[in-house]
Order: sequence, then C-alpha cells, then structure tokens
Amino acid sequence: MTQALFGQLFLGLINGAFYALLSLGLAVIFGLLDVVNFAHGAQYMMGAFAAWMGLTYLGVPYGWALLLAPLAVGLVGMAVERTLLRRLQGLDPLYGLLLTFGLTLIAEGLFHHAYGNSGFAYPVPGWLRGGVNLGFMFLPLYRAWAVGLSLAVCLACWFVIERTKLGAYLRAGTENPKLLQAFGVNVPLMFTLTYGFGAALAAFAGVVAAPVYQVTPLMGSSVIMVVFAVVVIGGMGSIGGAIVTGLGVGLLEGLTRFWYPPASSVVVFVVMALVLLVRPAGLFGRER
Repeated sequence: MTQALFGQLFLGLINGAFYALLSLGLAVIFGLLDVVNFAHGAQYMMGAFAAWMGLTYLGVPYGWALLLAPLAVGLVGMAVERTLLRRLQGLDPLYGLLLTFGLTLIAEGLFHHAYGNSGFAYPVPGWLRGGVNLGFMFLPLYRAWAVGLSLAVCLACWFVIERTKLGAYLRAGTENPKLLQAFGVNVPLMFTLTYGFGAALAAFAGVVAAPVYQVTPLMGSSVIMVVFAVVVIGGMGSIGGAIVTGLGVGLLEGLTRFWYPPASSVVVFVVMALVLLVRPAGLFGRER
C-alpha cells in the first residue's frame, strides 16, 4: 500500500511539474500582456511535435530539441502577437481569448489533417534510460529528470521576473507602458518578446513531456483546461502562484487517484470553485 501511495504521489508530482511549467507561461502572458492565451495548449503540442519531427526527419537529438523547438514555437508566437494580438490591445481580454481559441482550432486541425489521431512515441534519450530502486518504489531516471528540469526552469523564470531589473521593466510595462516608453524602452517589442517567451515555455514543456506521453494533435486540449484551473486557483498573473499551485494540484490529483480514482479528473475544478467562492482573485492573486 505504501509503494502504491508513493507511486501515485510521484506520478502526481510529474503532472504537477508540467502544470507548473505550462501555468507559468500562461501567467506570464496574462500578467504582462493581459491576454488570456487559449493557444497555450496548441503551443505545447507544437513543441512536442517539433521535437518528434526533428528526430524523425532530421535526426535532431533530444538535447538540441530542448533548445530548437521552443525557439521555433517562440518565433511563431512572436509573429502571432505582432500581426494579430497587437490589434486587440486595449480591448476586453475576451477578444484575445476568442482569437487564441480560433488559432488553437486551426493548429490542431492542421496537425490532425497531417498526422491523424494516432499518437507517436518519442524515445527516451539513452543517457536517461533506466531507473533507480528506492526500496519503496522504482524511480525512472527520465521522469526524475523531467521534474527537476521543469522546477529549475520555473524557479529561474520566477527569479528573473521578480528579482531582476528586466523583470522590473516587464512589470512596469503592465502598469504604465507610456511612462516606460518615455524612458526609452521599446514597449511594443518587449510585449512581442514576452508573448514569444510564454509560447516558448509551452513548447519547452511539450518537449519535456514528449517521452512521457504520446505526441498527438490533441495532447494540448487534454491538459489546457486543468492548466487554466491552476492559474485561476493561484491567481491570474501570479508567477509564484502558478508554480506552487501547479505542483500542489499535481500532488492532490495523485492522492485522489490513490484514495478514489474516479474523482481525480475533477478534483482540481472542485478546488477552483471553492477558491473562487472564498477568494475570487486566487490564492496568490491581487484584486484589480
């Protein structure tokens, strides 16, 4: 029983690490651009497909995929912000949600037309195969790597945004972009780079997830609603809240799967409803 409990908790921690990484990208984009980016799930899927296609057609190894796939998806995200999202600046965030939802349907439709519904396996790199027997459970090396890498990226992003001069510029751009531009900062370019960075984070999560889950056109749709719930619980735009809540939700799902598996898929939405009743701004959010 102890082995099963720790096994479920570790699976929950893996899911939580991906939730945290995806929620971080959503929180960055919403907190700095005031855009509800529904295309985040599609960007996650595109990152996984970019890694798979790079390996299948070009022989690009996993290490390079961790760099090149987020870069490619980030550039696509920058083009989307520059040509489409910028036209909605100053309007209700609902318009951005509708636009990115439409972009999601287009991306999923294109990949579905090209590759169908079948999932594709992305092999675990040779240097991360195998595992360690901890006595109470067997720990696969790649899954431990995925958790550690995701947490390291999340903490690095939190540090840059909350504790550096660049992060101060980004936060100032959301409060008073005209004043920041008067000091010589190219605010439109900063917003474009921010959206591209958020898209790259989603793609990075897709590359890390590819050896764990199957690469399919709908893999983003299966996770995006949970990620939105995580962001709402943590507080829209809260960087630290997204990371902490993502990990917490993953562990809660693992516990629920151990005690009562049928409730594991809905427990996050129950928590979200309770949090909204008590604290509408989220656990770590601030009232606007």
